[in-house]
Amino acid sequence: MRLKTIATPTPGDTEVLVRVHAASVNPLDWHFLRGKPYIMRILSGMGAPTEERIGADFAGTVQTVGARVTEFKVGDRVFGSRTGAFGTHVVVPEHGAMTRMPHSASFEQAAAIGVAATTALQAVRDQALVRKGQRVLINGASGGVGTFAVQIAKIYGAHVTGVASTRNVDMVQGIGADRVIDYTKDDFTKGAERYDAIIDMVGNHELRALDAVLAPGGRMIIVGGPNDNAYLGPLTRSAAAILAAPVLKATFITFTANENQADLVMLRDWMQRGTLRSVIDREYAFAELPAAVTYQEAGRSRGKVIVKMP
Repeated sequence: MRLKTIATPTPGDTEVLVRVHAASVNPLDWHFLRGKPYIMRILSGMGAPTEERIGADFAGTVQTVGARVTEFKVGDRVFGSRTGAFGTHVVVPEHGAMTRMPHSASFEQAAAIGVAATTALQAVRDQALVRKGQRVLINGASGGVGTFAVQIAKIYGAHVTGVASTRNVDMVQGIGADRVIDYTKDDFTKGAERYDAIIDMVGNHELRALDAVLAPGGRMIIVGGPNDNAYLGPLTRSAAAILAAPVLKATFITFTANENQADLVMLRDWMQRGTLRSVIDREYAFAELPAAVTYQEAGRSRGKVIVKMP
């Protein structure tokens, strides 16, 4: 990664120029940076990346609006997702993945929402089909997606079990989990509990073991997995689930989140009401961006990693 000064982009008639004040780091960022797993190169460019800029989640202030923009005005505090968020400015379509910030949120808190919270929302609502009274397990409850998934499953009325390490048990309880399993002491696949849905960000259990602890009609949502396969990375687990589907009783689902304005509005409103909050592990200065990405890549962050722009 290197710092480069380029011309400030000019928004088109239906676009908005945002001065970025804070951004957050996602696994997606270092996958694109490394070009690994190799399947990422189909998206980012064969041989060399077609887009030099990385970063997706941002929060900032509208600096310029296009001639036909009606939804935003100069000075609006906004947040969302857009390639190139690790820069001082980003251009976003008026109806793209961006909306106004919650009144009570800081730029850092709003920047944390983007990809992680949208993924959690779509996993809980659209894929797991969580309803009131269901029992939901979040494996990887202390990570970026996991901390949002715990809270969103509670909003939908579920009884939530989070799985985390010893140091994160109290934090996961603090964001609303009804029960927290310390995976260094207990293996949830060996317990008697049965779950209507499992949302898995880790991929550290055999598919058959997960199948065994899902209730009849249960749904297993694969959000992440190990990165040890050089070609497919976390997608190896999704491929294995597809191949094993005929012998599994439960429904195993893998999906890619779709960042959009409507879901960001929903997340913003929950945040404004105090039913959803961002868990932030560390904040880095813009000059420390390589260190922020390295820390995220290590896979041990509690919640989100934030970069503060100059």
